[in-house]
Amino acid sequence: MSRSPLPPGQRELARLPVRTVGEPPPFDGSYWSLTLSGELDRPRVFTLAELRAMATFDLEADFHAAAGWSVRALHWRGARLCDVLAAAGLRSTARWVRAYDGQRYDSSLAIADALEPDVLLATGLAGAELPLEHGGPLRLLVPARYGWKSVKWLRTLEVYAEERPGFWERRGFHPRGDPWKEERLS
Repeated sequence: MSRSPLPPGQRELARLPVRTVGEPPPFDGSYWSLTLSGELDRPRVFTLAELRAMATFDLEADFHAAAGWSVRALHWRGARLCDVLAAAGLRSTARWVRAYDGQRYDSSLAIADALEPDVLLATGLAGAELPLEHGGPLRLLVPARYGWKSVKWLRTLEVYAEERPGFWERRGFHPRGDPWKEERLS
């Protein structure tokens, strides 16, 4: 079986390492929620049980870090972000999605990138619930972008008319982060 090439400048790792900005937040599933707001006709708040019930999409995808490593063929489970945003009624003014962990980390995605069919609100990894160290209970997964776009411990998705740069974008990283184009820095 032939494997597809890695993006330029990447080396393969056997396992997904644990890399974070800050510490994992305390987690209690009885009060945890995801808020969806902004340029939407039907903003709402999801419970963890609702998101786990919606998490019916399985995806095998590589994960690429701007630090130069990639992990191949990870098995994710989640709800497709395009379906969640469609159900919320994207307004014609919607151009950007900001994903925020509720603490200090956020990232922004152009709406076209957010609506790609492989972008997930991931609740599972490798056939189990998404572990805390990899962003559980909910992580935004954006396989076609560098890992800094895949926000761990996701608590808020805000849809905006104008870009609001995220944690790494404010520090000079590229707004799109395409590993095939080596879009690490602006």
